[in-house]
Amino acid sequence: MTEETTPTDAALPHQVPRANASTLIYNEDGEYLLHLRDDIPGIWEPGSWSLLGGGREPGDRSLEETARRELCEEAGLVLPDLTPFTVEEARGRDGGTLPIQIFTGRWAGDPATLNLTEGVMLHWFRPEVVPRLRMASSTRDLIRRHAQLRHRESLGTVAEETAGHSSPVGHAPLSPPPGGSGTVLNGIGVHLYLESADGKVLLGLRHPDSAYAGSMWHFLAGHCEQESALTCLAREAHEEAGLRIEPGDVELVHVVHLVDTPGGRPRMQMVFRARRWSGLPEVREPDKCTGWRWWPPDGLPTQTVPYTRAAIEGIRAGRRYTEMGWS
Repeated sequence: MTEETTPTDAALPHQVPRANASTLIYNEDGEYLLHLRDDIPGIWEPGSWSLLGGGREPGDRSLEETARRELCEEAGLVLPDLTPFTVEEARGRDGGTLPIQIFTGRWAGDPATLNLTEGVMLHWFRPEVVPRLRMASSTRDLIRRHAQLRHRESLGTVAEETAGHSSPVGHAPLSPPPGGSGTVLNGIGVHLYLESADGKVLLGLRHPDSAYAGSMWHFLAGHCEQESALTCLAREAHEEAGLRIEPGDVELVHVVHLVDTPGGRPRMQMVFRARRWSGLPEVREPDKCTGWRWWPPDGLPTQTVPYTRAAIEGIRAGRRYTEMGWS
């Protein structure tokens, strides 16, 4: 690993990176919709089960638009909501790698009614059947991870309902009942703090349509899945910006215990400093971040996420902990 020392702006917002987009479609019965590809030499994964998707075209304003266009073109399928899930890397016929933005979406229809224009067929499969199918190992792993995540979410919902809450986790006020009793689950976020050789800090400009902090500057960050915080940090660094870090090369430098709104879900935001890393920051999830830039800590942009600014100030002052939003 080598330490990155050259401040740079990477992948300006108007640039369109070479990338693909695919959609992991599931239903309420826990099944996944898979596409059997044509068994034709020369195409990617011939004769295998895969996800619907394809390459970004010049007219696509975002990778979500790419995913929606491919769903419509390949199967006449229109989904009301697509949610970014992760970024995978596929190896092309030329030996190079290509990032693939994976979205998830719900659908409850009959695939036999769809107008399939590519491939052989579409079919629903339960996760336990997937290991017996011919498919790329990365696709099999995606389904396994998503199925595990849905299972954990369902257990969380049952736990809340048992405790007297009727709404799913994250959709109802999570303040304790009167009298101070009850347990409130806190969300856990990880954040990457990088400093260049001249002391500037790397921040990303969030997409204007982002569900959180649109058009504001923020750390490279993510939420932990079924993984440790350091594993999550390394994964997010690679997925979001193409950076490679090793868990042994980072240290916890600040924690912000945050409540954004009264009665909202508390979040524990952990900020880790990487002593070494490799790669230059690039925009790999343009639906979330439109550009990376190095900023002097005493000259942060006005539109900086408040707790990001508080964490940077705390790090510079040698403090390890900040509370925000608690009355």
